[in-house]
Amino acid sequence: MSVPVRVRFAPSPTGYLHVGGARTALFNWLYARRTGGTFVLRIEDTDNARNSQEAVDVILSGLRWLGLDWDEGPLTGDANGPVKGNVGPYFQSQRGEIYRRRADELKTKGHAYEKDGALFFRMTREPITIPDLVVGDVVRPLTDREVLDPDWVLIRSDGVPVFHFVNVVDDLEMGITHVIRGEDHLSNTAKHVALFRAFGVEPPKYAHIPLILNLDGSKMSKRDQGASVQSYVDDGYLPEAVINYLSLLGWSAKDVPELFTKEEIAPRFELSDINRANARFDLKKLEHFHFEHTRKLEPKRFVQLGVEALLKAGIHTAGFPPSYVAAAQLTAQEKGKLFKELPIWTDFYFVDDDAVVFDPESKAKALTPTALPLLQKLGERFAALPEFNAASLEATLKALATELGVKVGALVQPCRVACTGRLVGPSLYHLLEVLGREKVAKRLARIAAAS
Repeated sequence: MSVPVRVRFAPSPTGYLHVGGARTALFNWLYARRTGGTFVLRIEDTDNARNSQEAVDVILSGLRWLGLDWDEGPLTGDANGPVKGNVGPYFQSQRGEIYRRRADELKTKGHAYEKDGALFFRMTREPITIPDLVVGDVVRPLTDREVLDPDWVLIRSDGVPVFHFVNVVDDLEMGITHVIRGEDHLSNTAKHVALFRAFGVEPPKYAHIPLILNLDGSKMSKRDQGASVQSYVDDGYLPEAVINYLSLLGWSAKDVPELFTKEEIAPRFELSDINRANARFDLKKLEHFHFEHTRKLEPKRFVQLGVEALLKAGIHTAGFPPSYVAAAQLTAQEKGKLFKELPIWTDFYFVDDDAVVFDPESKAKALTPTALPLLQKLGERFAALPEFNAASLEATLKALATELGVKVGALVQPCRVACTGRLVGPSLYHLLEVLGREKVAKRLARIAAAS
């Protein structure tokens, strides 16, 4: 009978949630969901000097934004008991008694000894082979220094256990069956394998996933664009677009569609399909995924996210009819813009008609002395329309252009700038329909009066 899969994501709360960490969490989540296993979240916070509650909150917020729900946590006030469905996560800072007990076990078995106030692990003197589901078998020989003294610290002289020790103890105590983590941890793994065996158990199965690099092949640092998950939140990316893109950074399978949700791809996620080559992060590709997911987004959710983006920009929509707000937002959906850009595309809907702010360059280009009388004629034709909808507005404008012997753009551009303040934005005829007869008339008349 096979052992149920148990995987974990174990970040250190020393800063933001890195995109590489988010992808590690995602791969663990996908594998747990594919196998019907358990996804454990564990905060490795034994380093009091570097850890902060703010960093913990950032990690939890980022995971929730991505929709990576974890399955298990300790009982309230009890760090020992795994509880399926409890909110969690585990915190290493609450598990000191477990580490002391396991340290005593190693001393009793002769695998650890005290020196200079610290506790050392008696490391094996033989090379260690690390079986890896992605990398393959890796033989870790001892370095020249390690041949002379391969032992390493378990608990420092100040009483703080080191990462390698608590990492293994927690994986052992929590019954972790698969450790899916970045390839940068591969160099640590020989110590972990030796420690598991000192406890008398075989280590979990390891799967070290390729690193995420910048486009130029350099390692992505915290200052590089796209490194922080919070930047995606702030810029208004859809979390499902980020998930879609991260899934394909280092993983591929046959016949996988370009666009998918994590729920759709989880049944197809196999560790054997993880690539060996390092992945390169391309922000333009991520923007493409956002564009495509945004266009497919359920309208109600698009409107909700759009209203939130406007509010962040100081634009309040509460004083307008919900149907108007929704119609206004939806004129921008096909554009697939980041939500931080949405105010630029839809703010003109929510200002007084005499308070439209004009982009100077757009105004200079479109609202010329030649254009002003054309706008006056266009306003008269629009006012006479029996039905004020996109189709009739388009037909009327084009007919007037033909009648006046001018190109359609000679009317489109001035009309757009007069009503929105900019030369770019949603479809002109649809935005005019949403603004409505009265608003359009006032805005065109305001400009025509300047002639």
